[in-house]
Formats: sequence, structure tokens, C-alpha cells
Amino acid sequence: MDRRAWTLLLVLSAIWGASYMFIEIGLRDIGPAAIAFVRVALGAAVLVPIAVLRGELGGLRGGLGVIAAVAAVQAAGPFLLIGLGQEEISSSLAGILVSSTPIFTALLAIWVDHEERSTGLRLLGVLIGFAGVVILLGLDLGGSGAALLGGSAVLLASFGYAVGGFVAKRKLFETPPIGLAAAVMIASTVLLAPAAVIDAPGGLPGAGPIAAVGALGLLGTGVAFAIFFELIGRVGPAKAFVVTYLASAFALGYGVVLLGEPLTVGAVLGLVLIVAGSWLAAEGRLNGRPLQQPGAAPAQSDSAPRRARHVAHQES
Repeated sequence: MDRRAWTLLLVLSAIWGASYMFIEIGLRDIGPAAIAFVRVALGAAVLVPIAVLRGELGGLRGGLGVIAAVAAVQAAGPFLLIGLGQEEISSSLAGILVSSTPIFTALLAIWVDHEERSTGLRLLGVLIGFAGVVILLGLDLGGSGAALLGGSAVLLASFGYAVGGFVAKRKLFETPPIGLAAAVMIASTVLLAPAAVIDAPGGLPGAGPIAAVGALGLLGTGVAFAIFFELIGRVGPAKAFVVTYLASAFALGYGVVLLGEPLTVGAVLGLVLIVAGSWLAAEGRLNGRPLQQPGAAPAQSDSAPRRARHVAHQES
């Protein structure tokens, strides 16, 4: 990935890492469905005006069904599942478990997208990251039935993220990223509205939970999804989802420092493996030099050449 892609990746990681902390604070007074609904509604409030100003909403009518599907598996569903999961597990553990998304992406790529398959050091990076997730899952959940259910809900959200990335890439590749993000937030708001009505709080939430959910929607969803779809367009879903590895480090830091969550040996060991795996999964290289198979063509940039290959594939 080039320098701009890495910058976007790190900024997005810091924002999404904080999202789990915001959810944890919001859950003190607000239910998970209501949090997810407010989150996507505020995200839409940020993204729709930008998309309108840039003229990126006009060409989306023909893909409304696909947009609704992406919204269900990559926003509405995962946001609800993560909130449900965090009712049973800590924010830091939830953030780390979402790092399983590249694992699901790599597995799905075997059948749906040869270009995104992980091989060589990239595959090693996926396996190292997966080992970190297994360590955290085994040591930090401690055999609790409720915690295992909560962790499973977060893992299911991760699977949805992976599926949504491939659907967006294959069906909506030429869709402007801000327009796509805005449309996904609108569709997610509609999908979550019934559950939000049922889950509405009985009284006025405290100032802290209200502020946390507001930040979650405006920053952790509106701004973050604009960056996320830009990354998918530049480097593809497999590399874009490396953000889940790095966001886990931020989630652990926010949880321990700001929420007083415990820092365990399993969390530290898992985090080291996850961060190491993220580098290899994204770059497939050591010491700054890309590794190539004998006789392989020189490495190409992950932006324009990749975009050109996808456009050519769609036109053929």
C-alpha cells in the first residue's frame, strides 16, 4: 500500500478503535438496537450532504437492492450484533475479536475472488493474526456461557463485514465511495428503525451515554465509513480490512486507559500477534522489500492498476 493508504488506514483504526468505547458508555443507559439506529442515522446526516454536494447520489437508483444487502450485512447487522455482544464482554475484547474479519475475507476469497487470495507472507500474516484471536478468545472469555455468546455475536458481525466488502467490490465497484457510504447509512437507518422503537430507553439517558452515542454516529460512523469505502476502492477489501487488526490495538488501549478494563497477559500476547499479522497481511514483505515468486512480474501499486483491472473485468 502507498503512503496515503497507510495514513487513511491508521486514522480509520484510531476512530473505529474508539467506537467500542463509545458503545460501552452508551450501553449504560441505551439499548444496543437504539445505539445502532442512532449511529447510522447520524452517519447518514454526515454523509448525505457531502454526497449531494459532490453529485454522488444520482446514479444509485439502479443498485438499491444491492445497497440494501450491503447495509444489512456490513452496517445494520454488525452494529446491532456488536452492541449485543458488548452487553456480555468488554469493549477491548470486542474490538480485538472484530480483527477476525480478514480471516473470514481470506476464507471467502477462496471461492469468490481469486484476486484477494492470501498467499506467501500474506497468508502467514493472516494465520498469525488468527492465532492472536484464538489466544484472546481462549484466555479472556474464561469459559463463561454468556461471554461466549457475546463473543460469538461479535464474530458473526466480523463475518458480515467480510461478506459486505466483497459484495460492494463486485457489484458496486464503480459507485462513488461517498455516495455509496451515504446510501448504506440511509438503508441501515430504515432497517434498524423497528428494532430501535422496541429498544427505546424508558427515560432520558445521561449526558455521558448521549455524548458517546453522538460521537459514535458522527465520527465513528459518518467520517469513518467515508474513509473505509475510499480504502476499499484503493486497495481492495482484503487489505482494507487490515483496519480491524490495528483498530483492536486502539480499542485495547482506550478500554484499559479510559475505561479501566483489565490488561491481561492473553490480551498483550494476542495483540502482538495481531499487529504483526496485520503488517504481513497488508504488505506481504519484510525489511521494506516486497517478496516475489521467481519469475513474477514487478510489484504494482495497489491503487490505479488494481482499479483498472476491475474495470476491465467488469467490461469483459
